[in-house]
Amino acid sequence: MTYSFLQHYWCFVVALLGAILVFLLFVQGANSVAGSLGYTEQGRRLVYNSTGRKWEFTFTTLVTFGGAFFASYPLFYSTSFGGAYWLWMIILFTFVVQAVSYEFQNKIGNFFGPKIFQFCLTLNGILGPLLLGGAVATFFEGSNFIVEKNNLIDGAALTPIISHWANASHGLDALLNPWVLVFGFAVVFLARTLGILYVMNNVDDEDIRSRGSVRLIGAAVPFVILFVAYLVHLLLKDGFAYDPATGIIFMEPYKYLHNFIDMWYLSVILLIGVVLVLYGIGKTIVSKNYVGGIWPAGIGTILTVLALLLCSAWNNTAYYPSTADLQSSLTMQNSCSSEFTLRTMFYVSLLVPFVLAYIVYAWRAIDRKKITAKEIENAEHAY
Repeated sequence: MTYSFLQHYWCFVVALLGAILVFLLFVQGANSVAGSLGYTEQGRRLVYNSTGRKWEFTFTTLVTFGGAFFASYPLFYSTSFGGAYWLWMIILFTFVVQAVSYEFQNKIGNFFGPKIFQFCLTLNGILGPLLLGGAVATFFEGSNFIVEKNNLIDGAALTPIISHWANASHGLDALLNPWVLVFGFAVVFLARTLGILYVMNNVDDEDIRSRGSVRLIGAAVPFVILFVAYLVHLLLKDGFAYDPATGIIFMEPYKYLHNFIDMWYLSVILLIGVVLVLYGIGKTIVSKNYVGGIWPAGIGTILTVLALLLCSAWNNTAYYPSTADLQSSLTMQNSCSSEFTLRTMFYVSLLVPFVLAYIVYAWRAIDRKKITAKEIENAEHAY
């Protein structure tokens, strides 16, 4: 195992976690349309109890994604999570509010009333995917930061800071880029699409399933339009490349198009992912009795996002480009942990398949029986 292999391996692991996180945003997506998907109070409770059994998976994956990034690429963690902290704090805050809202919306003594907490779930369902999508878009569009590694050897400061944001917005300035918003809203509508597909599969209620088919069109059409628009923009834009011999970062025309051509296997993964997403959506809309669209669409989402994230880092590409100082852009080589750290973590990561197997087992155990209105009424712990 060479140092280069370990760098690429951990980039793949982090990208896979990010792709799974985007899939699990179906929890937020379903919550954002709960009011129209479950038209009655009982219908909304069915939706919230369906997603309420999965929100821990999303939050845990988000934390694991951040932890894996910290361990393998600490300079990215300190630059993004430390510099763009307003963006990440809002994301984490909305997820904390989500957890509180689930538990307290129908608790005895809740003087706010359930609608306040349901509004918070809707807010998380919109802001969470929007801001996470915006954060992913900065891998291609760039962020406003400066890295000064010389501060490490400068004895003037007791606690040297090697990376800092170039303005006072601390990450929120990314939302001023229209293409970041395009990708962010694409993720919002993707989350809604997956959320509707999941609830239709998980809830045994004819009214919700019939409404879901109609709502699915309203979520899927904007998603496809926004995603195609951003993908075309991505393939035609200048990208952030670097010379592995000198470490110099430079702008390369059609860089991401070149990446997909050079790494043809990523193009195949992207194509398969897009086809699976469209298949899951299309068959659910066309077939009245088909409710399994979440599985092809979910797998397709993971494959598509995985290909996009790897395209942003592999093939001599700066995965976290700086718009304030081009040479401050982060690559796998200049931002990763030591070879010893990556090698040690590699052996630990061999346990990941066992963890994934347990997650699949737990997921199947939770979803073995479809949620019904009668079950919620008789359950001791229902949201």
